[in-house]
Amino acid sequence: MPKIRIIYCNFAVKMANLHIFNPEHDIALASNLANFTAPHAGRQLRADLGFLPSIWAKEDDFILVDHVEYAEKACKRFRYRKCQRLVETLPDSDIERISVWGWDKALKATLRRKGVAESLLPTDEQLEHIRQLSHRRTSARLLPLLQTKGTVGESFECTKPEEVETLLQKYGQIVLKAPWSSSGRGLRFCDAARLVDSEKLIMNNWFRNLVERQGSVMVEPYYAKVKDFGMEFSADGQGNIHYEGLSLFHTVNGAYMGNILATERAKQEMLSRYIPDDFIACIREKIISCLDLGDYEGPFGIDMMIVKSADGFLLHPCVEINLRRTMGHVALSLTPEDDEMTKVMRIELTDHYKLKINKL
Repeated sequence: MPKIRIIYCNFAVKMANLHIFNPEHDIALASNLANFTAPHAGRQLRADLGFLPSIWAKEDDFILVDHVEYAEKACKRFRYRKCQRLVETLPDSDIERISVWGWDKALKATLRRKGVAESLLPTDEQLEHIRQLSHRRTSARLLPLLQTKGTVGESFECTKPEEVETLLQKYGQIVLKAPWSSSGRGLRFCDAARLVDSEKLIMNNWFRNLVERQGSVMVEPYYAKVKDFGMEFSADGQGNIHYEGLSLFHTVNGAYMGNILATERAKQEMLSRYIPDDFIACIREKIISCLDLGDYEGPFGIDMMIVKSADGFLLHPCVEINLRRTMGHVALSLTPEDDEMTKVMRIELTDHYKLKINKL
């Protein structure tokens, strides 16, 4: 398979980079369709926050947005970064690289219709490679390699309801996850002590429909989560992984709520209340040495969580792998310089989605 050379390459000469924020990426992966229409919420998020790459784009870069005028106003309201060159159509300047939130069939088809050169687009084989790596079984395969004293976590890929029933009886509480799903979607929680017959029927139907659409369902024991966090990385397409930083975020039933903006030192101090710094560093090095992404090139993040147990706090080192840019990467681009300065970045929805930063 040819290597992907279109995301985050470093060159000595100045090159024009085209950035695209496509937050509907996870849902597009699940559909696996070139002619994909995102749900209304996904389209609105993309339109409202299309300026987001301004946070990390370089001065000569372009950002493709749905509506330039609205994106400029939203960017100016944000005030944390200068607006880059926002465009609705492909610029006349030569574009030699395309940097996206995440690659999928739908985005490739859209860019092809807009006239983007094939040389700048991933091949169908590369897209399938990205999609398969984005399947939750990738995290399930990595998880055992990260297990050591002080960690917890199991994940099972199921295709039959009886397999789920066996796991439910074994663990009492489980979480069912769609192989491909976006933040907060595709999750079901089951408690053996509270599940009534009608709920079993609904769950059974949900399971069978998901297996029919996506081939399987991932099942995990339910853990008493204390804190969400993650590690952000980038891959160079040659098997090398680079650590970018910690991401401290908050979710409700799997849905993203916000990120802490703080220095690495401050974030490590927050986590050290639960687990030692050297233990976090050990897991980070294990990820770098054990995770094989083949020729994938670009950003990715690994979500983790601190779990309360009878023996104290444990680390779940791989809840999921997001093979794309994440809000954690966005937060890292806004890292303050002062150890004492800690803020919260979140997305608020009123009539429109807005990116907000407030004092903690």
